[in-house]
This record gives sequence, structure tokens and C-alpha cells, in this order.
Amino acid sequence: MSDDIRPHEIAVALPDRTDAGVYFIGRIRTPWKTRDDCPRRVDPDGPICRIEIDPRWAEALRGLEAPAEVQVLYWMHQARRDLVVQAPRRRGVIAGTFALRSPVRPNPIASSMVALVGVDGATVLVRGMDCVDGTPLIDLKPAPSKAGALAHS
Repeated sequence: MSDDIRPHEIAVALPDRTDAGVYFIGRIRTPWKTRDDCPRRVDPDGPICRIEIDPRWAEALRGLEAPAEVQVLYWMHQARRDLVVQAPRRRGVIAGTFALRSPVRPNPIASSMVALVGVDGATVLVRGMDCVDGTPLIDLKPAPSKAGALAHS
């Protein structure tokens, strides 16, 4: 995390403690080593990326089958968390954090809808990720139509 503040950005002091705990259930493996390498938008034809699930959670993949669309929730561990006003380089507009899709946020949680290519043991293969290699995984959820079908079967 960089302590650099761009002109017009505003940072605040972070709270002394967190309010809840999160279990990282795996890691996302992508070709991108730095934030600057990552695509700015999800590319459905992008490279196949691996989501490596911690073995204790492997049974939770039961019923997840390709082809499908999966929502991936992940923790942007390299993002700073203290900016309330940002000056994005590519946008040229000063805006509040909650008005942007920037990774810089109080809780750096990201969500991507990706194409499920397959499941191999505790590894989920997907297309369309846009995060740094090694990003912590928070959760996986099937697209709403698939989830509804499974919930009623």
C-alpha cells in the first residue's frame, strides 16, 4: 500500500478494530503479478484462472458444474482502505469512494461474475478474473438462475 495521496484526495483514520471476521477460503491464481498488470474490466475471453479452495472447504463445491456463471467475492489485499475522496488517474474526476468502482475502499471486497470452465478437485477453473495473483478468496456463488434451481431441487 502506498502512502501517496494525489491532489484533492482525502484520507481518514481507520477504526481501531474490525467489526467482524472473514475466513479466506482459498486463493485466486491469475497471470497478473501487480495491480497495474490487471485488466480494468472483466474479459470473458480472458485467460483461464485457477481458484484454489482450501481443502477443508472442497466439499462445498459439490453441484458446481460448468458451463455456468459464478460470482467470485474476493479481498483486494493490496488496496489502501483510508481514502474517502479519490482522484482516479484514468477518470479525471474527483469523487467519493462509494461513487467509484475503485479497489480503494474501507472494506476492499470485490465481486466478479466469471465463466465457470470446470471444477477439478478443490480447484475451480474460470475465465474473466481481473485481480492480482494470490488474491484471497472470500466466497463463490452460482449465478442467480443456477442457484435458484439448486435451492429447489
